[in-house]
Amino acid sequence: MDNEKITRRGLLSGAGQAALGLGMMGAAGLTPVYGAQNGRAAHDYGVNFGEEAFLPKRVSAQEKVNIALIGCGGQGMSNLNTFIARPDVNVVAVCDPDSKHMGKAAITVEDKTDKAPEQIKDFRKLLERKDIDLVINATPDHWHALIAISAFQAGKDIFTEKPISHDILEGRQMVNHATKFKRVVQVGTWQRSLQQFLDATAYVRSGKLGKINLCRAWKVQDPNAAVMGKQTTKPVPSELDYDLWVGPAAMVPYQDNRCHYKFRWYFNFAGGMTGDWGVHMIDTVLQGMNATDDFVMPTKVMSLGGKFFTGADDDRTTPDTQIALIEFPGWMLQWEVHVGNTKTGPNGLAGSGVTGRDHGALFIGSQGSVLVDRSGWSIFDAAGNPVEKPAPIDMGQKMSGLPAHVAELIASHKSRGTTRANIASMHKTTTVCHLANLAYQAQNVLHWDAAKEIVTNDPKAMKNLSYQREYRKGWTLPKA
Repeated sequence: MDNEKITRRGLLSGAGQAALGLGMMGAAGLTPVYGAQNGRAAHDYGVNFGEEAFLPKRVSAQEKVNIALIGCGGQGMSNLNTFIARPDVNVVAVCDPDSKHMGKAAITVEDKTDKAPEQIKDFRKLLERKDIDLVINATPDHWHALIAISAFQAGKDIFTEKPISHDILEGRQMVNHATKFKRVVQVGTWQRSLQQFLDATAYVRSGKLGKINLCRAWKVQDPNAAVMGKQTTKPVPSELDYDLWVGPAAMVPYQDNRCHYKFRWYFNFAGGMTGDWGVHMIDTVLQGMNATDDFVMPTKVMSLGGKFFTGADDDRTTPDTQIALIEFPGWMLQWEVHVGNTKTGPNGLAGSGVTGRDHGALFIGSQGSVLVDRSGWSIFDAAGNPVEKPAPIDMGQKMSGLPAHVAELIASHKSRGTTRANIASMHKTTTVCHLANLAYQAQNVLHWDAAKEIVTNDPKAMKNLSYQREYRKGWTLPKA
C-alpha cells in the first residue's frame, strides 16, 4: 500500500469512515447486525459472512455494470459498499451537494478499486454521462422522485431508497415514468430479500393461521435520536450547496438539526418514522395479507399522535408518537410509533413469553399468530405456544438481505426482468404510509379511492404535504 493511500485513508472520519468500515467487515467475513440501534435509519448493512463466496469471480470489462452514486451520506455509503463488493460493478461517478460527503465516497471507491470516480455536485450533469447504466439514489426523501424520473428519462435503471417518494402524487409519477421508459427499478426495502421475512410472509399466505382480521406493525425510536432540540439559524457550512440540497422543497433557513440525517423528522423533507420504518414493516404486513405483491389497498385511514416525548420546544414537525388505524376489506392494520424503552414494543403474546421488540410485524389469526422482525420469526398457536417452523423457502441464491437485493437488481438489469421490490408494488406500500401521515395532518378519518388515488370524503385533506407539495420555483414534477 503506497503512502498516498495511507494519507487519503487518514482523511476519512465520522460517517465516511464508518461506512467504509462496514464494507471492510463484509470482506473480512464479519457479520454486521441486522437491527435498529440508536434510531439509525434502516441501513448500515454490508456483505454478510460467507456471502462473498457467492459473488461472480471473473467478469470481463464488457460485462460490468457502470453505476453512479447520488447521495453520499450514511445510507448512500451503506449501499455503495454492497454494490462495490461485486466484481461485476464499476463505480464511475459520485454525486452530492455536500463536497465532504462526496469526497469521502470518492476516496472509498478509489481505495477499494484503484479507480477514482468523477465527482459531480449536480445530479443533472451526472445523468448526462452516456456510460452510466444504473444509478443509486440515496438522497433525502424530498429528492427521490425528481432524481428517479430524471434517471428514467436519461435511460438509466435505478436502485432508489425508500420511501420512494415524498408524497402520493410523486409516487404515481415515478410509476408512470418507469413504465413509459421501460426502466428496471429496485426499491431499497431489502427486507423483501431477507430470508426470515420471506419465510414468514409465505407461511401467512399459506392460510395456516386461519382467519386474520388484525395485524400490528410498529417501530420504537431511541430517545437519543428522537430529540431535535430548538436551534436558531446559522451560516450554511462552506462545503454544502444548501440551495441545491433543499431543491424542490420549501426553502427554510439552514439549521444543523434539520439537515442530512435529521431531515427525516420534518414533513417539508420526509415522513417521519412512518415514512422511514413504516415502509419496511407495513410492507411486510401487506405482503403477508395479499396473495401477490399487487396489494389490495385500504378504504379508510385514521391517525392520531403528536410530539408527546419531545414536546413543543423541539423543532421536529413529524410526530414522535403516532398510532394509525388502517382499514382494508376484511381486516385492520394498527401501525404504531413511539419513543422510549426500545424493548417495550406492543407485540406481547399471552402465554408465549414473548416480550416487546423495537420493531416488528404481527399477524393475529384465529388458529395462531406469526411474529417477524430482523432478528428472526416465530409461529404461535392460538394459546400462544411456540410452533415448529417449516424449512426455509428456497430463495434461488445463497445470499440474503441487502446483498441479495443488489444481486437481483444486477440480474434484472441485464435480463430486463421485474425486481422483487419493484416500483409499482412499492408505490402501493408507500401510499399506505403516506395515508397514515395524511390522516394525521388532516386530523380526520379519510376515505380512500384506490383506483383514482383520491380522498373522497375530505378533498381539502389532499392539500397536505403527504399528498402533494407545491414545488419551489425552478423545479417541476414531470407528468407522464
